[in-house]
Amino acid sequence: MTESGAYSFISLNKPQIMFKRDLELEKTWASLIASLEFMIGKKPKDLNAVLFLIGVQELGKGKKIFSKEEKEDLMHIGICKVLSLSGYYELEGLDKEGWPHWKLIKKLPHFDLLEQERLLKMHVIEYFEKEYDWAAPHYPS
Repeated sequence: MTESGAYSFISLNKPQIMFKRDLELEKTWASLIASLEFMIGKKPKDLNAVLFLIGVQELGKGKKIFSKEEKEDLMHIGICKVLSLSGYYELEGLDKEGWPHWKLIKKLPHFDLLEQERLLKMHVIEYFEKEYDWAAPHYPS
């Protein structure tokens, strides 16, 4: 309360907008995870699992057993592929074993872990929309 007896309120518009946007992202993400579960018969446990799947898809060698190092490389391929949609990475080419190599062409913004996860989820969703014509259900506002 102010000296005059009136209440002063802090504007909550920005936090409400951010919360709504985050909620929409999480709903869309859950829908994508459900779609992937239907497609592959197993629910990806987290973002890293989805990035791994994208890496396997981009490698194009089909289902096989990968070493721990190869799995890490596949997640990196997934990250580079999805972030290439915003011009952060560019495909340099394939090595002699057919593995893609990416070049960072635009500096990534400095984000905390939650912001990094949000950025990656948004790009993963865009990847599936562009590459596979996947569409998230529309939720009423």
